Amino acid sequence: MTLPFFAAHAEDGGTYAGYTPYSVFGVGEIMMPGTAYNKTMGGVGIASRNRRYVNVLNPAAVTARDSLAFMSDFSIYETNKILRQGDMVSANNLFNINNFLISFPLFYSKPADASMMLGIRPYSSTGYGYGYYDTNPTAIATVGNITHSYSGLGSIYQAFATVGVELFDKVSVGAELTHYFGNIKKTYVESLADEAAVGITKTNELQLNANAAKFGLQYEQPFGDKLSIGLGAVYGLDAQLGGRLINTVTVAGESKDTTNVHALPGKLYLAGEMGVGLSVSYGSKFKAEVDYTRSDWTNCGFSGVNGLAVNGASGPLFTTGLSQSLRAGVEYIPNPTDIRYYYKLIAYRAGVYYTKEYFSVSGNEIYSRGITLGATLPVFRWNNGLTFGVELGQRGSLKNNMVRETYVGFSLGVNLFDVWFQKPMYE
Repeated sequence: MTLPFFAAHAEDGGTYAGYTPYSVFGVGEIMMPGTAYNKTMGGVGIASRNRRYVNVLNPAAVTARDSLAFMSDFSIYETNKILRQGDMVSANNLFNINNFLISFPLFYSKPADASMMLGIRPYSSTGYGYGYYDTNPTAIATVGNITHSYSGLGSIYQAFATVGVELFDKVSVGAELTHYFGNIKKTYVESLADEAAVGITKTNELQLNANAAKFGLQYEQPFGDKLSIGLGAVYGLDAQLGGRLINTVTVAGESKDTTNVHALPGKLYLAGEMGVGLSVSYGSKFKAEVDYTRSDWTNCGFSGVNGLAVNGASGPLFTTGLSQSLRAGVEYIPNPTDIRYYYKLIAYRAGVYYTKEYFSVSGNEIYSRGITLGATLPVFRWNNGLTFGVELGQRGSLKNNMVRETYVGFSLGVNLFDVWFQKPMYE
């Protein structure tokens, strides 16, 4: 059995960060992490130590910076999707904010230098809308055509604080505290053609929050004056979900809704993450990186929970499992110190990724794959810049009546770099 996913549009109104029929389950679609800088390199950053841009994928990377610099990053994105299921085709477009963060040094005192980062970013998104007609001949003969429609919208965000310490110019460690918060609203509407019959609307609104921590390590070994190899690792803890579930039932013809408020069960989790990365750098001119991450959602507890699970006649349509991702990216700057030709100062990037999603649909595993391209254009002095990126990808397949998503996304990032922490000297 497969879910009749197909939809022409998402529910209007409200807030959500992405649109996909697969977000009907659990906390929705897990967003690709990182700033526009990370996204243009396929989403890598666990091992990268780039002092020109902010890297949020490893808490230890916050120490890769100029000792006097104040850094900030803001990015937005726009996604265009074509959805196909069988011979049905639909499209969706969405524009939203991706992240806002600031980074600054705490103290510099050898052998340990400390830096900090504060910010907010999206974690997951729920956005879908689909429906179907009841084909039961007895019901149709009694009340006429019956339409079942489902919609959902909402997002979970992360507010985070990161502290990192660089030891002996080669080893950096970092820790991040994260607070998850957000609302997800899922609605079912049964509409009857017979005006004398009673239709019904059911709404499940999840108000969610959680706290977690993430730890990171980076090691960079130079070989000669310019070549260096970096190793990185991250480990994120599971986050136990808190909050409440609000069930509302509206019956056509009745003047009052029936609303019940429930606390969430005590054993619901957002899965933690483990990841490793390997990078190669040649001065500021060339960088390449490969990352692998995994998250185990097997025991997250979503199955059977109202508002999170999706069940069919024969049991759960969705089941959670192990999510894995392999990513690779490169960056090339023709001449980082050129004073004649602007195009030689531009950072050009490309990346690829292949991801197994954290859920299966009726036993069918869901995969995403894509390529990314982008560039950062220097603005004024220092390392200020505008980052432009494009992502081309696909999720799912047409097998077993599934939905295939083909998407093109665009991102724009503004990275600010300024020297704040200096003392003027007067003669």
